[in-house]
This record gives sequence, C-alpha cells and structure tokens, in this order.
Amino acid sequence: MKERVIALGFFDGVHLGHGALLRRTAEEAARRGCTPAVFTFDRAPKEAVTGVPCPLLNSPEDRRDLIRRLYGIEDVLMAPFDREMMTTPWDAFVTEILVKRYHAVHVVAGHDHHFGYKNQGSPELLAEKCRELGVGCDIIPKVERAGITISSTYIRRLVELGQMERAAEFLGHPHVLSQTVRHGRRIGRTIGIPTINLTVPPHVLTPSHGVYAARACLPDGRELMGVTNVGTRPTVHNGSDVTVETFLLDFDGDLYGQTVRLEFHSRLRDEIRFDSLDALKAQISADAETVRRLLSPADGAK
Repeated sequence: MKERVIALGFFDGVHLGHGALLRRTAEEAARRGCTPAVFTFDRAPKEAVTGVPCPLLNSPEDRRDLIRRLYGIEDVLMAPFDREMMTTPWDAFVTEILVKRYHAVHVVAGHDHHFGYKNQGSPELLAEKCRELGVGCDIIPKVERAGITISSTYIRRLVELGQMERAAEFLGHPHVLSQTVRHGRRIGRTIGIPTINLTVPPHVLTPSHGVYAARACLPDGRELMGVTNVGTRPTVHNGSDVTVETFLLDFDGDLYGQTVRLEFHSRLRDEIRFDSLDALKAQISADAETVRRLLSPADGAK
C-alpha cells in the first residue's frame, strides 16, 4: 500500500501561499518515508457549481508541472469535479477518498479550505476528523506579502493587467503558459524573424495584450530569451483571434508539434499596428535588444 501525505487545494498559479502547503507536505512525507502528493480537481469547482466562467492562471498540465517541478511533489491526483464529487459529504470525502482510496496518513490544507457537498467541510472539521481517524493534519495560516494576502484571485488581476513582475513576486516564479507549437501564417519567417505560435487553452486567462520579455523552455532543456506578442497581430492580420507569438533569440530550428513552456517576465509595450513589415521588423529588433538587456547577465541567462 502506497501511503501518502496529501495537500488539498485547487492550486491555480501555484503561488507562494500554495508553496507553504506544498513545502510542509514534502517535509512531512520525507519524515514519514511516504509519498508527497496533492489532491486537486481538473476544473474549478466554483465554475462547475455556478456555471460562471472563471478563467484560470494555468491549464491542468501547467498546474501539475509547477507542483512537481518547483516543490518536489511526486503524485498529483487530479480528479474530475463531476456530479459524484460535487455531492460527496465532507466527512465521506475524508474517510472514503483521502484515507481509504488514496491512503492518506497526513493531510495538509490552507486556513480557508472548504470542501465536500456545498463546501460544508472546513479546516476545523478536517482537523477534527483526522484526529478521530488517527491521521495527521496541518492547517497552514494565510501567507501575506507587503500586507496583501497572496491569492490566485489577486494574481489573476495582475496578469490581466500585464503586471508580470508583480505577479511573479506573489507566484514565486514567472507566469507560465505551456502549449504545443502550431503552424502560423509564416509571415515572420519571410521578414527574417521566425516565430513560434501558441494558443491560450480554454478556461485559461489571456494576459493583457502587448509585447513581453519572455523565456522559452524547450523540450531538450534549453532556455531561450524571446519577444512575445499577445494579441491579434494587427500589422499582419485583420482578424480577432488572439495568439501568443514568440520570436526566439539565437534560435534556428523547427519546434512545430513540440511543447514549449513560455515564461512571461515583463511587459515591454502595447501591441500596435505598423505601416509596413519593415517597420514591424525594426521594432521587433529593438524589442529583442531590450529583452537581452532585461534577461541576460543579471539572472545568468545565456
């Protein structure tokens, strides 16, 4: 039987508040010789219950990657938030799902974590139930930065505004988007500035339209600086489809069909329409120099 120490939460953004839970989970798992794990859902429970769209910071795949990569959590148990889960009483969730199904010997939750049918489970009830079952339990107090409680809701607003440096302060890492590179219109290639094209997945927040200093993490482990445009590309395209298009510095190759993780570091400027492709090319070249200045030697970028 695989015994687990399980952190509970939705973990959108995997911010510094979540980090306190995840570090405690990893510590307790190491102490007990158990597997550190997270129990979470494939979609936002609030959206499923209310039907009101709630654009998230991360796709399920990015949440899973951040939890594992940054905090060393081995198992990310991502359950469907379906009718059965929605109607499971809070105490049955602890007893039947966490303990019997996933073999929890210790549970870690945040100070405001509610769960079970109609969110009737609370941190206090969780701790009480765990004591009754002989299962360890930690309730992590709220985490603040500069007097502001760190929350996914607050960070979503920062990303919507393009405030990536401030978002990173609360996340503890750059805002990320991982997607498979798709074919674009290849106009960048014709003017000597080839780009990779990503789309924002359904239910994921699109950052404020504009141009960003970014870093692309390639499947082979390389990390490259890039100029990323989020928007509708008004100079070369008259439609309204939003794309995330990145010119990779010092790269010559083909990434079509491969998954790239894009890290947003800072917003450089608004997206604007240029009178010619030559003017666009000149601006992107200037943006590239700005990106080199921002992302090179200070943080060890090559």
